[in-house]
Amino acid sequence: MTTNFLTKEGFQKLQEELDHLRTTKRQEVAARLHEAMEGGELIENAEYEAAKNEQAFVEGRIQELDLLLATAHIIEENGKPKKNDAIQVGTKVTIKEGNFEAESFVIIGAAEANPREGKISNESPIGKAILGHKAGETVKVETPGGTYNVKIIKVG
Repeated sequence: MTTNFLTKEGFQKLQEELDHLRTTKRQEVAARLHEAMEGGELIENAEYEAAKNEQAFVEGRIQELDLLLATAHIIEENGKPKKNDAIQVGTKVTIKEGNFEAESFVIIGAAEANPREGKISNESPIGKAILGHKAGETVKVETPGGTYNVKIIKVG
């Protein structure tokens, strides 16, 4: 079973979504289904089909969140590595690629990754490549579009 890395805030946010789906959303979909079934012929009832599709989506998302939260490993997003200054999930990192400006971001689990907010997945090409490395090292990043090197400027 895969471990999913989440911050405390990310875990809480997903738990709230799960609670909402289990309580409020399930009831809303059940009411829509009930109304659609009273609306006549189910075979030609578009509202019934839409409600059944929404029900399938909600139940699928509930299962996905259950699994994600059950396998979650809570990380500290404090930016400081725990051992040997090596990059790990939860570490803030500054890297530089070639002549481009240096970029800073936090390595985080895939469920919370958002590059626009400076949160890079540990499963992304950059995330995978720099995990376990230290400041000052140059690391090869392999992507579907090619390979390039990044220099780790700062860790933490």
